Amino acid sequence: MQSPALIPGLHGARRRVVYVTIYELIAIAVATLGLAQFSDQGTAHAGVMAVASSAIAVAWNIVFNTLFERWEARQAVRGRSLRRRIAHAVGFEGGLVFILVPLFAWWFGVSLWQALVMDLGLVVFFLCYTFVFNWSFDRVFGLPASAA
Repeated sequence: MQSPALIPGLHGARRRVVYVTIYELIAIAVATLGLAQFSDQGTAHAGVMAVASSAIAVAWNIVFNTLFERWEARQAVRGRSLRRRIAHAVGFEGGLVFILVPLFAWWFGVSLWQALVMDLGLVVFFLCYTFVFNWSFDRVFGLPASAA
């Protein structure tokens, strides 16, 4: 059973804007620190890539969540089970890996393999972060109409 939302009534485009804004501000801060640590190129250089990655992630977020919610709305079982939340997190982060690894390789001047290895720490963090963030966001603002 879903607990009542702390701040109910956030739906549609407004929900997506609030979600993406909060999610990405936290993501930029963490990614800057992580990329600086992994690349040894400093926070300024890593910060540029964190902002670029965030912009890409925002675009992917809009596309992925729109498609996910369309699929979700057609499902007979309502709500967001653990299995559905895991599928959401893995799908979102998996798409980002395919986009960001080549960009990391170019920006940091490393091979695709090195960029993938560098990205693994971020992927693990973001898989957990996405899962916890979505669960927390739904607790605060309630489920979207597609899952309610």
